Amino acid sequence: MKILITGGAGFIGSALTRLLIQKTEHEVVVLDKLTYAGNLDSLAEVSSDSRYSFSKTDICDLEDVAKVLADYQPDAVMHLAAESHVDRSIDGPGAFIETNIVGTANLLQCTLKYYQGLEGEKKDNFRFHHISTDEVYGELGETGYFTEETPYHPNSPYSASKASSDHLVRAWHHTYGFPILLTNCSNNYGPYHFPEKLIPLIIIKALEGEPLPVYGEGAQVRDWLYVDDHARALLRVLENGLVGETYNIGGHNEKKNIEVVQALCAGLDAHRPLEGGKSYADQITFVKDRPGHDHRYAIDASKIERELGWKPEETFETGLEKTIQWYLSHEEWWSRVQSGAYQGQRLGLGK
Repeated sequence: MKILITGGAGFIGSALTRLLIQKTEHEVVVLDKLTYAGNLDSLAEVSSDSRYSFSKTDICDLEDVAKVLADYQPDAVMHLAAESHVDRSIDGPGAFIETNIVGTANLLQCTLKYYQGLEGEKKDNFRFHHISTDEVYGELGETGYFTEETPYHPNSPYSASKASSDHLVRAWHHTYGFPILLTNCSNNYGPYHFPEKLIPLIIIKALEGEPLPVYGEGAQVRDWLYVDDHARALLRVLENGLVGETYNIGGHNEKKNIEVVQALCAGLDAHRPLEGGKSYADQITFVKDRPGHDHRYAIDASKIERELGWKPEETFETGLEKTIQWYLSHEEWWSRVQSGAYQGQRLGLGK
């Protein structure tokens, strides 16, 4: 297939692109606006491959998106382009509404028109795969899991914008017969992660000797999914998923935020010990919690395992070890990222 990946220079999109180029025979066209979180360095190891192409395009631009579709004639679209950081959405929700809602509507409008012009087997096999988040489901109590039937109850500007985009995708399927697939994933982590997110932020701040900020008491619970496992799941859904279906993708790794930070500190203590027997955990600092912070997310990923045969290959321990090792050996990458507008400052206080 020739697969168009929107947001392909972002964290999950670049992992998916690397997987497709390195492990399959598919062709990939990356469409990315290259905002602060889009980074072509994340695609450097596949950028010279003849099956890879790149287009700097904004999904909010109807004419440009239509031109990319006409020029490349993809067999599938995998839609990952989105503003994705909850803290950032609290400080500036407008960009999330513009990209995640308006941009998705524009992409659907253009891709539907492109799809309606296809014929025969190419039309029969075309798929639009929308990649979303478990945050659309809202907040869980101490027990239970999100399933594909869980009602939506988004609680942040980010999750509300993603919920809106999910509803648009399903509406295009129901109204126009547009062949969609939809996935909702838990918290991703791994190489090439932009350092505003918890795990890379803690690693980098620890190495730079800065305080390690933990929101509230660090009791918030998340299900952690290694990004390469997620990429493998997305490919499985694209190739084998049933049109119109939703699949939840999770890592089976529920951890409190403070447990994640402590595990990172222990890993760094082992691989890059501080002088005098000190621990990176000494840098942990508890800070004011995020406004409206959801307490617990956890995914029931039994449907994708049962119907499509996917399950994560990495445990939290093996995935975290790979992540720590990657950041220790790729300081040049995250130093270049840090030299831009974002340098680890606190976001999401709603000021």
